Amino acid sequence: MSPTSPASPKSPASPKKHHPAPTRRLTTAQALVAFLARQYTERDGRRQRLISATWGIFGHGNVAGIGQALVEAGHGGNGTAHRMPYLQGRNEQAMVHAAVGYARQSGRLSAQAVTTSIGPGATNLVTGAALATINRLPVLLLPGDTFATRPADPVLQQLEVPYAGDVSVNDCLRPVSRYFDRITRPEALIPAALQAMRVLADPAGTGAVTLALPQDVQAEAYDWPEEFFAERDWHIRRPAPDTHELETAVRAIRSARRPLIVAGGGVRHSAAEETLAAFTAATRIPVASTQAGKGALRHDHPADIGGIGHTGTATANELARTADLVIGVGTRFSDFTTASGTLFSNPAVRFLHLNITAFDAHKLAALPLVADARAGLEALTAALAGRGYRVDPAYETEYTGAKEAWEERVEASFATPDATARPTQTQVLGLLDDLVTEEDILINAAGSLPGDLHKLWRTRSRDQYHVEYGYSCMGYEIPAAIGVLLATGTGQRTRPVWALVGDGTYLMNPTEIVTAVQENLPLKLLILQNHGYASIGGLSEAVGAERFGTAYRHRDADGGFTGPPLPVDLAANAASLGLRVLRATTVDDLRKALSEARDAEGPTCVYVETETPDTVSGPPPAQAWWDVPVAETASRPAAVKAREEYDRQVAARRRHL
Repeated sequence: MSPTSPASPKSPASPKKHHPAPTRRLTTAQALVAFLARQYTERDGRRQRLISATWGIFGHGNVAGIGQALVEAGHGGNGTAHRMPYLQGRNEQAMVHAAVGYARQSGRLSAQAVTTSIGPGATNLVTGAALATINRLPVLLLPGDTFATRPADPVLQQLEVPYAGDVSVNDCLRPVSRYFDRITRPEALIPAALQAMRVLADPAGTGAVTLALPQDVQAEAYDWPEEFFAERDWHIRRPAPDTHELETAVRAIRSARRPLIVAGGGVRHSAAEETLAAFTAATRIPVASTQAGKGALRHDHPADIGGIGHTGTATANELARTADLVIGVGTRFSDFTTASGTLFSNPAVRFLHLNITAFDAHKLAALPLVADARAGLEALTAALAGRGYRVDPAYETEYTGAKEAWEERVEASFATPDATARPTQTQVLGLLDDLVTEEDILINAAGSLPGDLHKLWRTRSRDQYHVEYGYSCMGYEIPAAIGVLLATGTGQRTRPVWALVGDGTYLMNPTEIVTAVQENLPLKLLILQNHGYASIGGLSEAVGAERFGTAYRHRDADGGFTGPPLPVDLAANAASLGLRVLRATTVDDLRKALSEARDAEGPTCVYVETETPDTVSGPPPAQAWWDVPVAETASRPAAVKAREEYDRQVAARRRHL
């Protein structure tokens, strides 16, 4: 072509070949199970499965969806790293409790899922979900839901709401969930599943997470992008404190003459026990504990002064009344801890609160230190180092002396002078205290036992004391013990796990005994028979309700419940569910039975009827008040007298501003 010739048009570039991203055709349920099996958490270099197993009870709302998907996932154990183990429950609420027990024992680094059918199977999750969220513990709930496509309306177990066609019974789970979504199309699972994992792995926002799954969508197929099933690590944050907040906290501590630490469950969740011990070694500030925080220091640590609040020790509560700075670490400052706003009575008291959530850190008008408990304590220790802060030696002598005096009261409550007598409840705890080591784990949640344990139990390790008192849910203990056993199991389950229940709690939820038998878990179940609701009976008497309706007795001629005890044999019931049962009638019998149960390789129950304690053998009375409003007007003398005492106590309440 000559230089003057017009240019020839360029040939069009060859279009690039489009290679579609690889996909996998699965049902929504199959995709969800495959996704869950590939999620991991990582903290401090430790990596583990985020969802380790799925509990389930099958009905028409999940049997063909999640149920079939679990079959596909090889729940029987195909040797692959991505299988999803299945655990068979007997009660939906109990399955959540078991998963929560597992999550707590796992340090919130690993959780479990729970699948149910629609209708009552789904609504039975609500109590367990509330417990999980209140206690800031992760659990994934997968309830079935009514048809998204509405081929027939209504379908079996559907709630009809005239003003809203998109409401189902699963909406009951919204207020008790930290995240809720309803998957009405398969592709909607992708963002919802990622959000669910984010919340479960968030130390500041974790709790119950609900993905409601319409039964037709569970079985619907979709072409899922392969990258959805890639292994994914969720890093557990340890946020450090803000520089300004840290310096403010240091100034507050240095100016305090009578500081007091209140250790909550956040210490345990952060694995900050050793850091707390180092902080107290440097400052000599005493440490009281909430129910969730008990065990933050061993009972024999010089700075440990026991439980605080309504169920706390005299030592901790007297120090709380005179404290000029209360340093909360990972606590919610519930009414049991603050004695309903009456405990911290020093006119000059201020609060400093180290918490990973700003919501909690600002409670009681506190100086906030928003950070992970371990990171915050490390920063405080470093900032105080070299500045010469340590509490006055006289203050240290005061609280160590008071601690020794309280130990004498514990010994008196635990003493068993007559080996042939029927034991009191506190004597039962004393016999168990003599037997256990730091390997044992005690689980409790409701009744009179939490108060006795908080005051008296000598915690020997960071995870020995497992009392659920955020929701105080009767029926938590047995399934939670199963979850703890699953979390501690390493092929050989050697740690003794004790579920302590009264007769009232046992009758609420004994069903998971069958699961313990099925899995051959070495559960140690201790049933204390006292023929009624002992805790509420005492409270009823205190508030002028005269123990009405709190005893398990036959009706009398006047229509009350003062007749003979009901002929209920809980030991026989436990045996009928598959447990080996050891009956004890005396102190000596019980000592032998507890030892035998501790050594047992299979699930075992110790059953004992307890004696009503006297002022010597019983637990010390409450060392701080708790607000239960009393009838303002009444004709019966007991209620009138109780109201007079209530008015006297409530006058001491203050708002910390």
